[in-house]
Amino acid sequence: MYINTDSQRQGTLSLSVVLVSLAVTICTASMLVLCGICTWCQRKLGKHYKPSLETADTPDSSRGRGEKKAIKLPGGSKALNSTTVQGQLPHDEADRRTEPHSSVSDLANSLTSEMLMLSPGSEDDDGHEGTGRENLGRIQFSVGYNFQDSTLTVKILKGQELPAKDFSGTSDPFVKIYLLPDKKNKLETKVKRKNLNPHWNETFLFEGFPYEKVVQRTLYLQVLDYDRFSRNDPIGEVSIPLNKVDLAHMQTFWKELKPCIDGSGSRGELLLSLCYNPTANTITVNIIKARNLKAMDIGGTSDPYVKLWLMHKDKRVEKKKTVVMKCCLNPVFNESFPFEIPTERLRETTIIITVMDKDRLSRNDVIGKIYLSWKSGPGEVKHWKDMIGRPRQAVAQWHQLKA
Repeated sequence: MYINTDSQRQGTLSLSVVLVSLAVTICTASMLVLCGICTWCQRKLGKHYKPSLETADTPDSSRGRGEKKAIKLPGGSKALNSTTVQGQLPHDEADRRTEPHSSVSDLANSLTSEMLMLSPGSEDDDGHEGTGRENLGRIQFSVGYNFQDSTLTVKILKGQELPAKDFSGTSDPFVKIYLLPDKKNKLETKVKRKNLNPHWNETFLFEGFPYEKVVQRTLYLQVLDYDRFSRNDPIGEVSIPLNKVDLAHMQTFWKELKPCIDGSGSRGELLLSLCYNPTANTITVNIIKARNLKAMDIGGTSDPYVKLWLMHKDKRVEKKKTVVMKCCLNPVFNESFPFEIPTERLRETTIIITVMDKDRLSRNDVIGKIYLSWKSGPGEVKHWKDMIGRPRQAVAQWHQLKA
C-alpha cells in the first residue's frame, strides 16, 4: 500500500509538471503573437494614419480620391496612380518618403496634362473659327424702312448665351443703338436684370430719315452690362451697313457678338509674366511694363497702376495692386505678386488684371482689362497653357487691353 501511494504521488507530480510546462509554452506563444501583431499594427498605423498635415490636401484624402476618379488621360487610363506605386515600396522606406510633395507633384502633372488637352485652341492653333475664340453670345434684331413715312424701324428682340460679367455669375444686359457715323444720337433698351438670355422685344423708330441718308449709315448695336456703381462693361457689338440690307421689308437677323473696339483707338498693351510652381501651389504674376496706354486725363496723359484680382468660381478671393506711376503712358512696374492656388482649383481660377488711371478728385478710370484663365480668349489661353506646360519658369507675353 505504501509503494502504491508513493507511486500515485509521483505520477500526480509528473502530471502537474507537464501541465505547468504546457501552460508556460502557451503563454509564451501568445505573447509572441501579440507582440508581432502589435508591431505590425504600429507599422500599419504609422503608414496609413499619419498626421493631418500630410493627408489634408493630398490625393490620399477623400477629396483627392474624387479628383483621381474624375481625371482620365487618353486611352482610358487614370492620370494618378501614385498610391499603387508607393504600395510596392518596403514599409520603412515608404515611411521615410515625403508623401505630400510626391502626391501634389503627381496631381499637378495630371492636371497639367488635362489642361493641355482641354484648353481651347490646344488642338488647332491655326485660327479656325470656334477654336480658342471667346464666346460672347449673339443677338436677334429686325430692321426695315417705311418709304411713306420716311421712317427706319429697328427692333431689338433678344440675346442668347451672353457671358457673365458680374462676380455673381450673371449680367444685367442692355443694348445701345447707333446709326454710324453719328454717335451723338443713340437709343437704349431697358436693362434686363441677372439674365444671360434676355428678351427685350423693343421697337425704335428713326422718323423723318430720308432713304438716301439711311443707306449711307451703318446700324451699330452694342450690348453692355449695366453697373450701378462703376462704368458699364461692354459685352459685344454688331455692325451692319444698311446699304447691304433690303429695307423694303422687315428682316430679322441673328448675329454673333464680336469684341467691342473702342472708337478712340487702342487702350494699350501690358507685358506680364506668369510662373507656376506646382510644389508650392503658387502662381506668381509679374507686372513688367505697359506701352501706348490710352490717355484718360485732360492733359493727354494718365496716372496708371495695375490691380489684380484672384477669382475662384466668380468669387473674389484676393486683391493686390502696384504703385501709381504719375503722368506716364509707358510705365515700367516690375512688381511681382504671388497667389496661393491649390492645384485642384486651377481649372476654376481666373486672374483679372485691370490697368487703372488714378484720379484724386473723382473715381478712378478703367483703362483696360485682361482675363487670365484656361478658358479665356485665345491670347490669354496661350499664356495660361504655356505657364502650366513650363512649371517653375517665368513665361512673359504682351496682352492687348480690352474694354
